[in-house]
Amino acid sequence: MLLHVRPARLLLGALVGAQLAYPRLPDRHAVAATRGIVGLMLAASAAEAFDARGARRGLAPLVAAGAIGFGVELAGVATGRPFGHYSYSAKLGPRLGGVPLLAAAAWAMMSRPAWVVAGLISRRRAARVVLAAGALTAWDVYLDPRMAGGGYWSWPGGGRYEGIPASNFLGWLATGLAVFTAWTLLDPDDDPAADGDGALALYAWTWIGEGVASAVFWRRPVAAAAGATAMGAFALPALRERLGL
Repeated sequence: MLLHVRPARLLLGALVGAQLAYPRLPDRHAVAATRGIVGLMLAASAAEAFDARGARRGLAPLVAAGAIGFGVELAGVATGRPFGHYSYSAKLGPRLGGVPLLAAAAWAMMSRPAWVVAGLISRRRAARVVLAAGALTAWDVYLDPRMAGGGYWSWPGGGRYEGIPASNFLGWLATGLAVFTAWTLLDPDDDPAADGDGALALYAWTWIGEGVASAVFWRRPVAAAAGATAMGAFALPALRERLGL
C-alpha cells in the first residue's frame, strides 16, 4: 500500500537532508549547493503555504514578500538605504540592478514561517506585524555573517557584529514591517494554530540547524550564540503556545 505524503512534508525532509549534507561537500560545489538550497527552501515554504492556505491566500503573500524585499534591495544596493552600503558578488547567480534574483526568494521563503510564529505569540494584528518583522530579522542574525563570510555579498564599511553594521538589521526590520503589513491585507484571517504547523516546523528547524551549523561547521561561535538567542526569542514562545506548555 502506498502512503500519501504531502509534498510540503517531502520538500521539508529533502531540505533538512540537503542542509545536513551541505557542510560535507567539497568547496568547489558550495556555490551551486547554496543556490540549490535556496531554491529547495523556497519550494518547501511555498508548498506548505499552498497546502495550508490555498493558491490565493497562501502564495500571494509570498509573492508580495519577495517583490517588496527585492524592491528594497534594489534601493539598498543603489543608495545604501535602508541597510547600509553593501554589494553582491556573482555567486548567487543572475542579477538585476546589482541584486541577485535569488534575493527575492530569500525574502519570500522565511516570510510565512515568521508570520506563523508571530501569530502564535499574539493574535493582535499590529503586534503580530511587529513580531513577524522581528522574527524575520532574527533569521538574518545567522544568515548575514555566514553569507558575507562566504563572499556572497560584502560590507565595505564593516560593522561591529561579525563585520555587519547595525543598519542592516534596522533595514531588515523596516522591510519586514512593510512585508507583513501587506500580509494582513492579503491573508487577514488565518489561524496559525490550525494550519501553521509546517511553517512553525521550518522556523524551528532553521533556528536549531543554523545554530549547530554556525557553531560546529562554520566555526562562528558569536553568530551561533547571537542567532540562537534572536530566533529562540520567537521560536520558544511560539512552540510553547502551540504545544500548550
